[in-house]
Amino acid sequence: MLTAEIIATGSELLTPDRTDTNSLWLTERLNSIGIEVKLKTIVGDDDVRMEEAMRDALKRSSIVITTGGLGPTEDDVTRKVAARALNRRLQFNDAVLENIRAKFTRLNREMPEINSRQAMIVEGAQLLDNPHGSAPGMYIEADKGIVACLPGPPREMKPMFDNFVLPKLVARAGEVRVARRTLRVAGMGESAVDERIAPVYKLYTNPQTTILFNRSEIEVNLTATARTNVEAELLLDGLAGQIEERLGEAVFAFRGETMEQIVGMRLAVKGLTVATAESCTGGLIAERLTDVAGSSVYFMEGVVTYSNDAKIRSLGVPEDLIATHGAVSFQVAEAMAEGIRRRANVDYGLSVTGIAGPGGGTAEKPVGLVYIALADDTGVEHRRVILPGDRQLIRWRASQAALDFLRRRLL
Repeated sequence: MLTAEIIATGSELLTPDRTDTNSLWLTERLNSIGIEVKLKTIVGDDDVRMEEAMRDALKRSSIVITTGGLGPTEDDVTRKVAARALNRRLQFNDAVLENIRAKFTRLNREMPEINSRQAMIVEGAQLLDNPHGSAPGMYIEADKGIVACLPGPPREMKPMFDNFVLPKLVARAGEVRVARRTLRVAGMGESAVDERIAPVYKLYTNPQTTILFNRSEIEVNLTATARTNVEAELLLDGLAGQIEERLGEAVFAFRGETMEQIVGMRLAVKGLTVATAESCTGGLIAERLTDVAGSSVYFMEGVVTYSNDAKIRSLGVPEDLIATHGAVSFQVAEAMAEGIRRRANVDYGLSVTGIAGPGGGTAEKPVGLVYIALADDTGVEHRRVILPGDRQLIRWRASQAALDFLRRRLL
């Protein structure tokens, strides 16, 4: 199997405000044709470190893809670094310069002289047209391996890769295809999931299995290789089915879907409706449900009753109930769920009340204590959970637990 490395260049990618999304997209595209990405590197606008990264990558991998650093300014170093790493010259290309100049002309602008740097091309490189920007890409076949230099903006990089680089790599990849699948699991810890499914997945070297924990669920990632995509998918079907048998209804997604997508799909299929009443989550459950296109079919209403007065006024929660048990109690959670169900005239009323912190907790009601309630035409039911994490994480995990409560009822 061919291997690849991705080098993203740009000092902005080393700040907390920017994320390298290009490498994620490229990895998916490369994996789909049977090329395994072994390493991803982010390098600032430093030609010494960039050259070091590129030389090292060429020693390890047969394909090196760079993103960024093809602009016209001094800190755009990819062209000259690629030339040095491949022991080739940079050559000025008059046709490229005229093409860049013509793009400015079409925009009724004069090309700054600095853009002429973008006409410097690595010797022997195949030019990759960039209809969405000024910088052409380069595809270089060398003894050391293949180097593809792509622009950084995704709207320029993605079509350039798909139109020009991907067809070349498909021809080299041969008859190996990689398929991936993500099963998502709710209500279980990582070790518990592994304990149940390890006797199954350890019998397989293909597909390969990895287990990851994120902020509110477990991901079981399966990777299969085969001669065709169909064969790879069949391998995934076999192992995924056995994992589902061992985990049961804890598995809520089989192809990486989110909890809100799954809940929405089940509501839509059954023709049922839901409304939410939220306190500590501050509308997060409603936000997640309405992030799904078409959610107006099943999501009718959401209210954030943060104060006690709002719970009484908007949901009809009895004042003495709050006085006796406190706003964070199963009695109030159930009254909230029943209140929103009546108010919105829906099949399900879903409520959450809790203590997200960092303050407000007591020995009896610690930070992270959350009550979730679900009301339907058969009555009302609640759950009590204590969730770890900071304020943001507790709120997210509470929203996940509430949606999972509804999902299991829909089963």
